Amino acid sequence: MKSNTLLRVLLVSVVCLGFSSLTQAQNAKVGSLQIENAYTRATVPGQQVAGGFMKIENTGTADQLVSVSSPVAGEVQLHEMAMEGNIMKMRQVKDISVPAGSFVELKPGGLHLMFINIKAPLAAGESIPVKLKFAKAGEVEVKMPVNAMGVSR
Repeated sequence: MKSNTLLRVLLVSVVCLGFSSLTQAQNAKVGSLQIENAYTRATVPGQQVAGGFMKIENTGTADQLVSVSSPVAGEVQLHEMAMEGNIMKMRQVKDISVPAGSFVELKPGGLHLMFINIKAPLAAGESIPVKLKFAKAGEVEVKMPVNAMGVSR
């Protein structure tokens, strides 16, 4: 009976620690840039792409996100969704501007990261390392939580 109770307490502690690390792992800071609420979504076996989302707040001078990398994907591109006529199209962009004293939000249906050639399915509850490179602020690694499909934050 005691070992059963101990096992339950241990399991609850591990789960709680896991959730608390997910909420803290999604934020990072480099120079005057604060990366907040970073996340991606779980994928299914065989799925080769996934989006990455976050808010980048800038308390300093204008900067640009110029590249992204992650060991979970063969390539990570900067993308935007835009209307062309009556059709929504996705296209790669060379950088994402982060205005001075403002913020940019990478979100579904707009600017976002695109993980391409994912090496293994992304499982809900895990975090993936993502390195962001800015023109002025430099590089920073963000631990990006993987949310269940359909969960945006």
